[in-house]
Amino acid sequence: MNIHNGKYAWMVKIGEKGQFVIPKEAREVFDLQPGDEILVLGDKERGIAIAPKKMQQEVIKQIFSEIEE
Repeated sequence: MNIHNGKYAWMVKIGEKGQFVIPKEAREVFDLQPGDEILVLGDKERGIAIAPKKMQQEVIKQIFSEIEE
């Protein structure tokens, strides 16, 4: 669901094997195709973030710049 100006939120259910399906609308918005790789980041306080591989460098640079501040 589109929350506001390009911000989105979707609910997914975790299956018995710990897997979940990325909603179709999310795959379309972020142009995720079968076989694409995604970056999964976790922080015990802030939660889990998922980024398409094409955004990997940008996301990692942003994270490390926040850690250094």
